[in-house]
Amino acid sequence: MIVFNTSRMPINNFKEFTLVTESPSHYRHLEKKPVTELLQIINKEDQSVPGAIEKSIPQIEAFIQAAIKKLYVGGRLFYIGAGTSGRLGILDASECPPTYGVPYGLVVGIIAGGEKAMTQAVEGAEDDRMQGWLDLEKHKVSDQDVVLGIAASGTTPYVIGALAQCRKKGIITGSISCNLHSPLSKEADYPIEVIVGPEVVTGSTRMKSGTAQKLVLNMISTSLMILLGRVEDNKMVNMKLANKKLVNRGVKMLMEKMGLTDYEKAKDILLRFGSVKKAMEKLSG
Repeated sequence: MIVFNTSRMPINNFKEFTLVTESPSHYRHLEKKPVTELLQIINKEDQSVPGAIEKSIPQIEAFIQAAIKKLYVGGRLFYIGAGTSGRLGILDASECPPTYGVPYGLVVGIIAGGEKAMTQAVEGAEDDRMQGWLDLEKHKVSDQDVVLGIAASGTTPYVIGALAQCRKKGIITGSISCNLHSPLSKEADYPIEVIVGPEVVTGSTRMKSGTAQKLVLNMISTSLMILLGRVEDNKMVNMKLANKKLVNRGVKMLMEKMGLTDYEKAKDILLRFGSVKKAMEKLSG
């Protein structure tokens, strides 16, 4: 029986575990359907994801509140996963420095199988229960840090083993999964469970489950960056000026914030100080 109990349960008080992510698709004979119908089906299922996430907002908030305390005092946030989940973690981590101007290494993504696994499946990598912890140790992870395990099924040994070792070492752990009461949730101090139901293609968790994980990671990293003061009003005032588009965005931001009217002058000031934030501080001082 599939259990859809969305109540907030105390840690380690886990009831029946069912792999909803492996449940049969609601749709049969996909290969016989016209493209238009396939697209409508996928789109319809995708629309259910935000609603599923909304039910998990209290869990997401609890993890953020715990994580920000560590980041405030110099700790780091680690994402660890395998396959699609690992790639999504690395994607989110890699976007924090250019978007918010934080140092590389503040948010770290780790994937089973290493760098090669970003583009190719590494056979058996996710089945090694100890390797996740060994990969974390390479970064000298400590109880000053926070580790978020990501696995749609909540059964990936690589991720479960990593979180189990973290808890033994007193490291705060969180998780993102798409099954209730999974083994991964059991190893997390702050489990986040987003139940999106069966995939259009049975078991293809890169679809709705992957979308849910991506959206939750967006929520986590964006909220943390705002809390760390990397956003002012609704602007990325600390973004790295990595290309012409971002320079142009920065110039317009600076002009708006400081009441400047000369584009070229504003551009010169921006490039001289390296960020909108620093330019604003110099002009204000």
